Amino acid sequence: MSEKLVVIVTNGPDKQEMATIPFVMATAAQSMDAEVTIILQSDGVILAKKGVCENITAHGFMPLKQLMDTFLELKGKLLVCTPCVKSRGISESDLMQGSKLIAAGTVISETLEAKAVMSY
Repeated sequence: MSEKLVVIVTNGPDKQEMATIPFVMATAAQSMDAEVTIILQSDGVILAKKGVCENITAHGFMPLKQLMDTFLELKGKLLVCTPCVKSRGISESDLMQGSKLIAAGTVISETLEAKAVMSY
């Protein structure tokens, strides 16, 4: 993989389209052989909670569960803000398989290494 893209997601299930589009962009980039990291922050961390993405289907898009599964199958990294999770009362055991808790230093490292950063 030659290029790296970071996608930062701050929208949760209450904004289904804004929660879905980042995963559409991520899987499109993966199909172009880019290495993609998605960082969930703010309400975006709720998307990593087990069972949440199964209920998100934005009009005109594939279901979020299918997009997230594809993203992870294509070796995408799903990073989740630890302070954001804690402030919402979500425990590590509540998170879906394939997600990884991180802190600010990792966000900075990932974005500095990327050719491009998208934010939703």
